[in-house]
Parts: sequence; structure tokens; C-alpha cells
Amino acid sequence: MNYRALLVVLIGLVFAQVGVTQATAATAPAKQASAKSTTKAASKPAPRATTKAKVKAKSKAKTKPKAKVAAKPKKKSSASVRRAAAVAAVPQAAESEIVSFELDRAGNPVLASSAFVVVNQKTGAVIAEKRAEAPMPIASITKLMTAMVVLDSRQSLSEMLTISAEDVDDLKGTGSRIAVGTRLTREEMLRLALMSSENRAASALGRHYPGGRPAFIMAMNIKARMIGLWDTRFADSTGLNPANVSSPSDLVKMVQAAAAYPLIREFSTTPERYVTAGSRTLHFRNSNGLVRDPDWQVGLSKTGYIREAGRCLVMQTWVHGAPVIMVFMDSQGKYTRVADARRVKRWLETSGGQRLATVQAQASGT
Repeated sequence: MNYRALLVVLIGLVFAQVGVTQATAATAPAKQASAKSTTKAASKPAPRATTKAKVKAKSKAKTKPKAKVAAKPKKKSSASVRRAAAVAAVPQAAESEIVSFELDRAGNPVLASSAFVVVNQKTGAVIAEKRAEAPMPIASITKLMTAMVVLDSRQSLSEMLTISAEDVDDLKGTGSRIAVGTRLTREEMLRLALMSSENRAASALGRHYPGGRPAFIMAMNIKARMIGLWDTRFADSTGLNPANVSSPSDLVKMVQAAAAYPLIREFSTTPERYVTAGSRTLHFRNSNGLVRDPDWQVGLSKTGYIREAGRCLVMQTWVHGAPVIMVFMDSQGKYTRVADARRVKRWLETSGGQRLATVQAQASGT
């Protein structure tokens, strides 16, 4: 055996082992540094949000709506449910909209007004009614009687009347666009009182009556007895005083009497009017929007409202060619009295047509 060759091989192996060991020792610190770096990076907390981001996050958290807990519905009586359904308000922008109606056990339409009566004007036959004999405040429906007394007095309609401080409403505090000192003819005062329910105009009419306001109020009550209004009392010419009371049945008679005056029919159904008051021109509209509705033929109209009376409306109109008087009293809600009139008209044109046909037959004597 060649011992020299073997020795050379052994020496080579030794040097090779030494090189591996040194290489391992050289790479160990690098591995430790890498591991240390990885650990540090893993344990290092995430960078904090900037102040702007924090404010935005808090703002969103504050504005986020809380979940609402649904309230338990209150139990309602069947009567209140029926009344709530009847009180659905008619949008002002859609005055010509046809409203639906319900019927009670007697076959009458369920209305929002607490008292009402619908009568055939020719025969006096009652088509539908509720609390028709109950006296209650009538608010500006009073102005129909005011107009009759003024016209009965035969005072000059062209005479100039002046609005004074006495005509300002100190009872209810209502306003008016007719300023103190305004001068208008008696005819114009009468028109504004009937068309736009102007309280100062109605007050001036009573104040300029022979004998003043006391004589005018007495004449109103005398006229009421003359036309058979036994549930009716008057305390002023405007209707602002809740002591002005009547029943739906009495108001039917008052509408019939007022309809005999051409000027009352004309003025109470005038859709709008421009009035020159001093240096200003004022625009007035009828307080009953139905006079502007092409689906309605209104021969006489008057609205009324004070808190004690609720919303009131009386009308003479035609349905299927038959003259009908409608009276609605104590209606709650701005549009409910008009909605009630629409319900009655629609009822008469549909399921209530049989009653209308009956009273028409009675009128013709067949």
C-alpha cells in the first residue's frame, strides 16, 4: 500500500472539514440576524392611524344611526279606526283627486265631519245625515246671514266704507290684508266677506248698518226666525264669536234662503279677485277650492273655521242634474271638509245613486 498517497488523502479530508466548519460559523450570525429581524418585525405593533383618520372614524361612529326599537302599536277601538280612515287628508296640490269612501251600517258614507246633512234642494228630502239637529258653533258660515241682512237693508252698494281699528279682530287675533284705513265700496266688502271670508270686511258691513252693530246683530236674529232657524243664534257679523251657533238642519234652510240672492250666489262662488286698496293691488282667492274644480258645479258656497267650530263647509251644488245642499260641521284637519264633499259626491254617483234617484222621483211627483 502506498502510505504516502493515503497520508495525502487524509490531510485533504481534514482541510475540507475545517473549511465546512468555518463556512457554517460565518453564515450563523447572518441567519441569527435574519431570524432576529423577522421576530422583531412580527412583534412590532402596526403603525397608528393619523389624527385626521381618527377624527373621520370618530365622526362616522357618532353619526351612525342607532337601531330603533319598534314601538308596540296601541290598540284602537273599531270606531276610532273607522274615523281615522275617514280623516285621510286630501293633498292641496291635487284638489281634483277622487277620494274613496266607506259606508256605515245604515249605508251612509263614513265622513270626517262630526255632523253633516245632505238634502235634495227641491224636495227637502234628506239623503244622508248625522247629528243634523245638534246646535254647534258655525264660524264664518255666519257671513251668509250677514250678506242677507246687508242686501235686505237696500243700502247703496257703491257707498265707500272705511276699515277702522274697530274692525280689527281682538277676540281670536286673526290677521287681514285689508289694512286699517282702507276704503272699499260696500259691494267689494260684501264680495270679500263671502269669497275669501274677510273678517274685517264683514265687521265693517255690520258697523255701517243703520243703528250700528247692535242693530245689525238684532236684524240677523230676526231674519233667522223669519226663515225658520230655531236652533240658530248670532252674536256678531264675522263668525269669530263662538256664540254664533246653528244646527246642520238649520244651515240647510239658511243656504236655501241665501241662494235666493243672485249676488250671494255670484260672490260666494267667485274663484278669485284682484282688489285695489290704496296704492296696492291685492289678490284674493275663494276659500273653497271646489269652485275652481271643473268637475263641480257649485251654485253657492261658504267655508268657516274657528277652534270651537272645527272646519265647516256649506254648498249648493248639482249631482246628476239634481240640486243638492251639503252641510259639513266640525271637521278636523285642513282638507277634510273638502274630502267629505268629494266622498258624498262620489257616493251619490255610485252606490248612493238609488237614494238620489228616489228623491228626484219625489221631486217630479212620480
